[in-house]
Amino acid sequence: MPRTILHLDLDAFYCSVEEIQNPALRGKPFAVGGKPDERGVVASCSYAARALGIRSAMPMSRAVQMCRQLIIVPGRHRLYGEYSEKVMEKLRNLTPLVEQISIDEAFLDISDIRDSATRIALDLQAAIKNELHLPSSIGIASNKLVAKIATEVGKKSSKKKNEPPFGFTIVPAGDEAKFLAPLPADMLWGVGPKTSARLTELGIHTIGDIASWPETEMSRLFGENGRELWRHAQGIDNRPIVTEFETKSISQETTYNVDVRDEKTLEKTLREQSTEVAKQLRKNDLAGRTVKLKIRWSDFTTLSRQTTLPTSTDSDDEIFHTAVKLMKAVRKPNQAVRLIGVGVSGIGAPVRQLSLWDAGSEKSRKLQEVVDKLQEKYGSDVIHRGES
Repeated sequence: MPRTILHLDLDAFYCSVEEIQNPALRGKPFAVGGKPDERGVVASCSYAARALGIRSAMPMSRAVQMCRQLIIVPGRHRLYGEYSEKVMEKLRNLTPLVEQISIDEAFLDISDIRDSATRIALDLQAAIKNELHLPSSIGIASNKLVAKIATEVGKKSSKKKNEPPFGFTIVPAGDEAKFLAPLPADMLWGVGPKTSARLTELGIHTIGDIASWPETEMSRLFGENGRELWRHAQGIDNRPIVTEFETKSISQETTYNVDVRDEKTLEKTLREQSTEVAKQLRKNDLAGRTVKLKIRWSDFTTLSRQTTLPTSTDSDDEIFHTAVKLMKAVRKPNQAVRLIGVGVSGIGAPVRQLSLWDAGSEKSRKLQEVVDKLQEKYGSDVIHRGES
C-alpha cells in the first residue's frame, strides 16, 4: 500500500508571528532581520515586501534601497520557537510520525489515520489558522519528495496580492511522475545552480526531460547524483519519516558589525558562546570531546581549528579555555576579526566516574544545574557564575 505523507510549511513564519504581535504591520512591506548599516540580512519578509522584489537572505541594505519605506523588525527567535512548538504539538497530537525539518516545516506520515487525507489537511490548516493565527501551506503525496514539491506548487498557484497563499495540493498515488513532469528541473532536490546550468546545456529544462533520459546516461554524466536525479524525476523516494535525530555537534557563532581587533572583546564573545554551547549540552544530557574554533578575518578568509580532549566535557570553562588556546594559535596580534564561533562535536552521553576526590567538582556541577534552571526560567541575565 502506498504511504500518505503530508508536508506542512508555515508561510512567511517570522513575519506572521510579528503580525500577531503587532497587527499594524499587516499589509505593509516589512522585513525581519538585522540593521542595514550593520551587515544585516533579511531573515524573512512580508508578502507586501516580496511583491517589491525583496527576498530572504538578501542584504538588508539592498532591501532598503529597493523599498525606502521598508519597516525593519529585529528578530525574536525565542518567540518564534514558542510558536513553532505550539504548531508541532498539534502535529504530534495527530500522529507520532512527525519529522520536523526546520522551525517552520515538517513531514507527517498520516497513512494509518482513517479520515481522508483531504479532511485531515484542511482541518489541520484551519486549526493552525483559527487557534494560532498562523497561515500555512500543505502538500500531500505518497513520499516526502513529491509532498514537498506539491506544497511549493500550491503556494505558487494560490498566490494572492500581499497575502499568504494558504496553498493546498494533493498528488494521487501513481501520478507522481505525471505531476512532476511539467515543472522546472530546478524544483527537484539535488538540482543546484551548477547542475541546473549543465542540464540546460543538454537541453533539459523540465523534470519530465530528466525522466525521459536513460538512467545509465544520467549516471554517466552526473555520477551518483545523476542516478538520484533520475529516480526523483520518476517520483520515487523511499525515505522514511525520521522522528529523532542524533545530535552531532552544537555550536554558536557571531558576526561583528565592525571588525574587532581587541583580544578582550574576542575572549568575551568566546566566553558567551562557550556558556551557551555548554548549556545546550547539559540541557540534552550530552557531552563532547572535540572543541572547534571558527574564525574569519576581514578579507573573508575563514579558518577552522579543533582539538580533541582526553575526556568528554559539558563545562563552560573547559570549552572556553580550549577555544581561547585555538584562537591564540592562529591569530596574529591586533589582527582584525569579522566572525568568530565555538562548537563541540564527538557528542554522546556524559561519562561521570565520581571518586572520593571529586566531591568539589560534583558540588560545582550541582551549582551549575541550579544556575541553568534559574536562567531558563527567568532569563540569562538573572544570575551568573563568577569567573576565576
